[in-house]
Amino acid sequence: MNTKNQLFRLFIIIFLIEFTFLIAHEEEKIITDEVVSTIITSRNELNSEDKVRFEKGVIQAKELWNKSDGNINDFEVFIQNNFYPQGKELDTLFEKIQRNLEIINGHFNKMMLDIKMPVALDWGPITDIDRMFDSFDPSSHFESDMYKNKIAFITLLNFPYYSLDEKIKNENKWSRKQWAHARLGDLFTSRIKSRLLQDFAKVNSEADAYIYEYYIHMGNIIDNNGKHPFPKELKLITHWNLRDELKSQYANEKDGLRKQELIYFIMQRIITQDIPLKFINNDEYDWNPITNKLYKDRTEIKFEKEPNTRYQKILNQFEAFKEIDKYSPSMPTYILRKFTGEMEMSFDEVEDLFISFVSSPTVKKVADLIKNRLGRDLQPFDIWYDGFKSRSTINEEELTKITKKLYPDAKSIKEDLPHILVKLGWNEKKAKYISEKIEVDPSRGAGHAWGAEMKGVSARLRTKISQDGMDYKGYNIAIHEFGHNVEQTLSLYDIDYYMLNGVPNTAFTEALAFVFQMRDLELVGIDSKDPNKHNLYVLDNFWSTYEIMGASLVDQRTWKWLYENPNATKAELNEAVNDISKEVWNEFYSPVFGVKNSNILGIYSHMISYPLYLSAYPIGHLIEFQIEQYIKGKNLGTEFERMAKIGKLTPNKWMREATGNNISTEPLINETEKALTNIK
Repeated sequence: MNTKNQLFRLFIIIFLIEFTFLIAHEEEKIITDEVVSTIITSRNELNSEDKVRFEKGVIQAKELWNKSDGNINDFEVFIQNNFYPQGKELDTLFEKIQRNLEIINGHFNKMMLDIKMPVALDWGPITDIDRMFDSFDPSSHFESDMYKNKIAFITLLNFPYYSLDEKIKNENKWSRKQWAHARLGDLFTSRIKSRLLQDFAKVNSEADAYIYEYYIHMGNIIDNNGKHPFPKELKLITHWNLRDELKSQYANEKDGLRKQELIYFIMQRIITQDIPLKFINNDEYDWNPITNKLYKDRTEIKFEKEPNTRYQKILNQFEAFKEIDKYSPSMPTYILRKFTGEMEMSFDEVEDLFISFVSSPTVKKVADLIKNRLGRDLQPFDIWYDGFKSRSTINEEELTKITKKLYPDAKSIKEDLPHILVKLGWNEKKAKYISEKIEVDPSRGAGHAWGAEMKGVSARLRTKISQDGMDYKGYNIAIHEFGHNVEQTLSLYDIDYYMLNGVPNTAFTEALAFVFQMRDLELVGIDSKDPNKHNLYVLDNFWSTYEIMGASLVDQRTWKWLYENPNATKAELNEAVNDISKEVWNEFYSPVFGVKNSNILGIYSHMISYPLYLSAYPIGHLIEFQIEQYIKGKNLGTEFERMAKIGKLTPNKWMREATGNNISTEPLINETEKALTNIK
């Protein structure tokens, strides 16, 4: 190596050392406890309520104030000049911050929505530049900018953060205005570098893209007899479409079981990553998932397995979260931020809730009923038994004929939204008001809802629409997503404080979406006259909750394992997820099914692209059931609207205002016992 190169390398090393020192110096904490104590005792004129608020605000500001924000004197002056006792000035400050946050959040959200359209919607092939823009987060500098210009400090000084325990302690004492102030205090509890937020946006986008493009060409699946049981054109995304296809086969008495077994093998190969890499989203080969053999023109060929890509996507997000952890002093793990922070239900609380349910003796009774109805021993894929639904006796092809005729394209769905709401109990004026604020897009994936973050912007209903119209699977999902959109719209446009818009956590929006989804057949004119209708609904809800709780426990324990094994490889994570799936199965499912060591609970795509989201579904099922029990005999539209406008309170506070009771497994378990007795 020549001298010039050596000097250049030395210069780079010195620059990096100095740059690292400069950054560390800027992030240095300079405000001592003594300084804080002096500031707090200097405001003896404050009343008791303002004193508590002032003390909390100063302490929290001290934790986040860096040397780059100013010296000790700058901090003292800032505090004295920017704290407002209760009164007109504080109210004005709150209103101005709230107004501007709606503008900022709303435009950032719309930018994200529009940028991601080429990837999320069925607009043809995704290009590299589409993926690059999809991974871009325009809001990634927002938090750092708010600290830099001191808006974050003014906010947390006057509207400090309250822990979950404090919120629960005060949930029945606070007025709506105080709740709105507390929600403003949730905004600035950490100081995460914009680069880290952008890094997470990138890896999360890559995980989404991986799932969106993970299709199985079912027409190329062969059984042990070399036959192709599925239609040539059938193309299913994992896991959603695979699961729904499996569910639909319960109505197929001829060869439904054979098809279900094939889908089960496909799922297992995906979880273990034994699936041939060439077969994913490719219709050039035939594949027998039972023997795991790949064929080209009827000749067996060698293949490479998928190289643990599924687990690398999880690891990439974990690595991004680990970096963010360092800048989140109040909740220094993603697990804490997701449960205690976002869901406002602790990890242990949720896990205990799930275990109490899946361990219930009622599970075995329902399983025995299913076994009797099927006339065979249960198989692991019967966690998705679909025979309790009213549509289970109706051939899905007939349902698809109905939905394709009604909804040939996105425009026809959009036009029917107000009519759907009228059928559900809204008056025509309100139905039109809500529907005007929702747009329908043809989705690339299974479908999802995307809410607006400011008034004047539409929520988006994304659903899968084939060239010849919407099939029943797409319709069923669309009704669920429409439920999300209605909640999103009402809780934004009709709420008293912007800071209270939304619901306590994603479980609640899932619950309200389930309320819509369970009425999908009624909305197309198929109303079951079965005297067992209520009993079947209860049993279906119970079994669905039992199924998804298992997948949620796998998701939770996977993340717990990741934090215990922070340097794990993708191969080690593969092994761990399969082991955890089997452990959860053997503990809570094997005693019911009589089959050991199934890994089926590890199939959910949410584990890849929506980390720790799965827990929202079973909690959502419990909430939905309690809502359904409460609204029985009442107008659905009126009650749904009232509940959507309760806003972002703590989970049990919301539930008491909505239904009169806390979240509990008991109502569903007790009603299931009655259904088992009453079923004919």
